[in-house]
Amino acid sequence: MPPQFQSPEVSAFATAIFFILRDYGLTVLLLLLGVVSYGLLSPHKDIEHIREGNTAAALSYGAVVLGLAIPLAAQMAPSTSPVDIIIYGVAAMAIQLLVFRLVIDILLLRGLPQRVQEGDIGAAGVLAAAKLATSLIFAAALAG
Repeated sequence: MPPQFQSPEVSAFATAIFFILRDYGLTVLLLLLGVVSYGLLSPHKDIEHIREGNTAAALSYGAVVLGLAIPLAAQMAPSTSPVDIIIYGVAAMAIQLLVFRLVIDILLLRGLPQRVQEGDIGAAGVLAAAKLATSLIFAAALAG
């Protein structure tokens, strides 16, 4: 009888790694699409302001990236297929972008995005907290 060189754990990992990397890659792609979409939808040129050294803009934009990643991570965990990840991921991005843009930037915290563009760190902190808070709540809803 030939010696067994692989343990059951190694064999299971070798089987699962493909699916792990596939799901991770799809989710990162959705995150990139969400971040790019936010940049295109926002009337503020956040990346331009960040390149100019605006720390407040960097803090606010960083919260957008995290705020989009949180619900994506929450929806990826229970997903059973790539189609599941894509459907729920696109829905999560659309809802988050709507919440960020309409609810937070326009209705609730009117004027803060402009103050962020002017370099107001305090405004950026409040805006970042609001974006992360809504993301965490939405992630909990997705995880159901």
